[in-house]
Amino acid sequence: MTSADAPTRVHAFSDDALGTLDAVGLVEALHAGRVSVPEVVEAAIARTEAVDPSLGALAHRSFDRARVEARDPRGGYFAGVPTVVKDNVDVAGMPTCQGADAWVGRPARADGDWARMYLATGLVPLGKSQLSEYGFSASAEHPRLGPVRNPWHTAHTAGASSSGSAALVAAGAVPIAHANDGGGSIRIPASVNGLVGLKPTRDRLAQDAMNRQMPVRIVSDGVVTRSVRDTAAFLREAEKVYRALHLPPVGDITRPGHQRLRVALNTSGLDRGADPEVTAQTLATARLLEELGHHVEEVPAPVDEEFVTDFLLYWSLLALALLSGGRRQHGRTFDRSAHDNLTLGLARHAKRHLHRLPGAILRMRRAPARSAEFFRDYDVSLTPVLAHATPRLGHLDPTQDYETVIDRLMDWVAFTPLQNVTGDPAISLPLAQAGGLPLGMMLSAGAGREALLLELALELEEARPFASLAG
Repeated sequence: MTSADAPTRVHAFSDDALGTLDAVGLVEALHAGRVSVPEVVEAAIARTEAVDPSLGALAHRSFDRARVEARDPRGGYFAGVPTVVKDNVDVAGMPTCQGADAWVGRPARADGDWARMYLATGLVPLGKSQLSEYGFSASAEHPRLGPVRNPWHTAHTAGASSSGSAALVAAGAVPIAHANDGGGSIRIPASVNGLVGLKPTRDRLAQDAMNRQMPVRIVSDGVVTRSVRDTAAFLREAEKVYRALHLPPVGDITRPGHQRLRVALNTSGLDRGADPEVTAQTLATARLLEELGHHVEEVPAPVDEEFVTDFLLYWSLLALALLSGGRRQHGRTFDRSAHDNLTLGLARHAKRHLHRLPGAILRMRRAPARSAEFFRDYDVSLTPVLAHATPRLGHLDPTQDYETVIDRLMDWVAFTPLQNVTGDPAISLPLAQAGGLPLGMMLSAGAGREALLLELALELEEARPFASLAG
């Protein structure tokens, strides 16, 4: 390995007020009086300022606002815990630019539905985190804004679209951050940054209006964290603010479950499968599950042969809608030509295939029933999050021609879109490595069964503690 290839790690873990604490640990320290909210927030600001020049993870900073809130934090379990909010939801007083620089951002007049629920848990936002343009790519590599870099090795992508949030959590700047997922965008950055990332069941948590109005509601909001208990605590506290009455409550999950589970293993993906290294790591996780007493059986993914084509068309429709309505939403500063080749190519793809859209949407709406049938035979499924090791920056550069970048994306993101269509919960756990970098293993369950996933995740975390940049 040459010096140019040597890993360049970036983190801010130190003996300040944050230390190496996760969010729950920080709450305990605050309640015990070992640290104060102003000390914690100031430490998070200093850490963010230290790592962000190397990571490019912050889209908008609101440090002065955070300092004001620290002097009189709102109530909630996480009162005083610093966080960031992904820059595709509205937070009052902050612009929402969705990872693009195609218009002049204006401060939002009010919190969106998600931010209102999220911040009601007591979290203190330092600002907004960067994402890929509109969240379409699995790697945030902006031609003008620059890339979001992986803190484990800054020559590699931090994933997307919730890459900025994940990079800041992994680097120790904040213990918990907002993420959302329309094709894997909680689970993918969790995987490549060595974090826990749970995509909740559809409608489990509050949703902004744009996501509620989709023909197929593929987007779910959640968090990325460094521990399973942080993710479990967030869901518990979010349920106190917003309760989905049609779903069983998640409740307070604090220990592994006792039930031995039927696990469906798949490494062949939705169309393209995992490479040999990732397959081997997934099989190693399957063996760990068997050692813990669970039954693992290899099965094909529960999808029809048109799933990938349908999902790509629907994904493309979102690009077409955003570009077509851009001037109306963002005003006269909106510049369609400022978008990257991936966004523009997706919009062209949608235009060419609009006649196929009704059939695609119909088939996607049938997916939850097919999944429910699958989970009558199995309790959980196990797959890798991604099909191969984390690529270097440039591999998914959106200035490449559309055909090249979309083919590379589909080759890498070969597992995660299924749960966006079915609406089922799925969690990425940092149980493996590939190419010397973190690699997430994905567990999914039937709709409403986050508690089962969290119990299993706690068991796996106990059996194989997660690696961290904190050492």
